[in-house]
Amino acid sequence: MEVSKPFTSTVVGSMPRPAFVRDLLNPETRRDLGDVEFSRRLDAAVAYVIAMQEAAGIDIISDGEWRRLSYIGIIADICDGFEVSYRGNQPWTIVTKPISLRNTGLVAKEASFIRRHSRCEPKVALPSPYLLGQRMWDAELSRASYPTRETFMRDLIPVLRGELQALREEGIRHVQFDDPHLCLFVDERVRSQYEDPQREMHLCVDLLNEILDGFEDLNTAIHLCRRNKGRDGWVGEGGYEPIMDCLKQLRVKSYMLEFAIPVAGDFGVLREIPEDSAIGLGCVDCRSERIDTPEEIVTRVEKALRFVPPERLFIHPDCGFAPGSAADIPIDEAYRKLCNESAASKILKEKYG
Repeated sequence: MEVSKPFTSTVVGSMPRPAFVRDLLNPETRRDLGDVEFSRRLDAAVAYVIAMQEAAGIDIISDGEWRRLSYIGIIADICDGFEVSYRGNQPWTIVTKPISLRNTGLVAKEASFIRRHSRCEPKVALPSPYLLGQRMWDAELSRASYPTRETFMRDLIPVLRGELQALREEGIRHVQFDDPHLCLFVDERVRSQYEDPQREMHLCVDLLNEILDGFEDLNTAIHLCRRNKGRDGWVGEGGYEPIMDCLKQLRVKSYMLEFAIPVAGDFGVLREIPEDSAIGLGCVDCRSERIDTPEEIVTRVEKALRFVPPERLFIHPDCGFAPGSAADIPIDEAYRKLCNESAASKILKEKYG
């Protein structure tokens, strides 16, 4: 997202869900409680995670995505046409019917709640249509309604444009699109699985650009990571060079890139990011138990400063702390990491501001 001050601190989106929040998100719990009591308890939980980020000193915050089973699952709250099941203990949503709007403007309502409960700037994250197609289209279950994965992706464009319009009307400035699948194309092993990986990458970018057309007044960002497996690490490996030509064509104002993990490549690639774009530097580890010190975070940022000026940089963790509701990361661990991110931001502002 575009930022007005160097080294502004933010989050990617998701926060670890305590056991009571995971229990609350269980569909059976919601049925037992009823909609009114469920909403009351969930609002109280979300107000807590908002206050946690504010207490840590983060400048631009999310609602922890605690209202979602996963960071992509919100699309099934906006539209009908999906079925939710579980693979193991992991919720999995598949499109089985033509999608139709049911709850448009949902992300704007989420962001409005943040604004009412904090003095910090709110941000919301949306999944990219390409990512949704990769995760939610099934060759057997979806084909009757969507003959190809791409037909489903294209049907998502007006839905996501509608969410952007609602955010604009609500006065929300910061909007992030998530697409870790695009980032997986940095890995030769992933590229080899596709007959034409370049076409896949360009399709992802073209779909996003169609959504972004006409919303130049919003501070839009793309978040890219090599998938977050929590304690198990990541999926893709490699620097950003293989996808950089496609990234340059994206009409976003900011690129949020991970660099805290050891397989993210060299900081020199930052020179390739369009000069009129801001760069979000993933400089806080979100996967392991280890908590980066403020000084370690500063050191990572200073490596980036060899290639881009301070006024283009803001900072954040590599990814969300718990993209899926099954992720079992202690909430206090995330809090300490965010406190150190905030402390690093202050050091950098004093040193380079």
